[in-house]
Amino acid sequence: MPATILALIAAMLYLTATALQILHISQQRRQTDIKVTVLGILALGAHAWLAWNNLFVAGALDLGFYKVSALIFLVINVVCLLSLLRRPLQNLLVALFPMSAVSVLISTFSASVATPISGVSGGILLHIGSSIFAYAMLTLAAIQAALVAVQDRHLKRKQTRGLVQVLPPLQLMETMLFELIWAGVILLSVSIVSGFLFVDDFFAQSLVHKTVLAIVAWVLFSILLWGRYQLGWRSQTAVRFTLTGFALLMLAYFGSKMVLELVLQRV
Repeated sequence: MPATILALIAAMLYLTATALQILHISQQRRQTDIKVTVLGILALGAHAWLAWNNLFVAGALDLGFYKVSALIFLVINVVCLLSLLRRPLQNLLVALFPMSAVSVLISTFSASVATPISGVSGGILLHIGSSIFAYAMLTLAAIQAALVAVQDRHLKRKQTRGLVQVLPPLQLMETMLFELIWAGVILLSVSIVSGFLFVDDFFAQSLVHKTVLAIVAWVLFSILLWGRYQLGWRSQTAVRFTLTGFALLMLAYFGSKMVLELVLQRV
């Protein structure tokens, strides 16, 4: 099957699953519907095949902006669906699946301007893999933080209808948020350490802003975890730290790649 057709199918599956999940939320259902899960798994299968074929070109690794974005959304969705086995994260799918549909379409139909890399060492693969998984976990944490912010604001105003009715209790929402942050910080630590060990010129001009922003984000997330367990930080404090750290992390990677690939290449 041509990649373009498969990309359209994956996007339709994602959007259909999104519509079903929105319907379930409007009906105030807290349990994950099996049809949403099945559609999500089918979409992930097509997404995975496309991501693999887009990343590996003639034996080389193409880490173009759009292709890596699609890979990160693939990892995010896999983590989220697996997490549903023990945590009620299904409401995150309403944001994740539409963005995944867009990423699949853009990565398939747009031309990459990045230069494919051949002969990638195991250390570099560890750095790339841990970076992608860290971004995935902290993206989930950022979306979870946004839900915590909305839920906390509604509860303080004694508004218990609408979205609040289908969300788990605030304490559980915060617990899930910090679980995601812990996982993200551990993976980000591996990414930073492996970068120092295996990436040549880790502080070269083209990488210094990315490296510095990633380290600052790691420091922010680490302070948040310390504050959580030493000072009892909750709700809005956790949300502010999470969203700020996430913004720095996204600027570190996607900001630099966007400038290098989508702006400078066209000047």
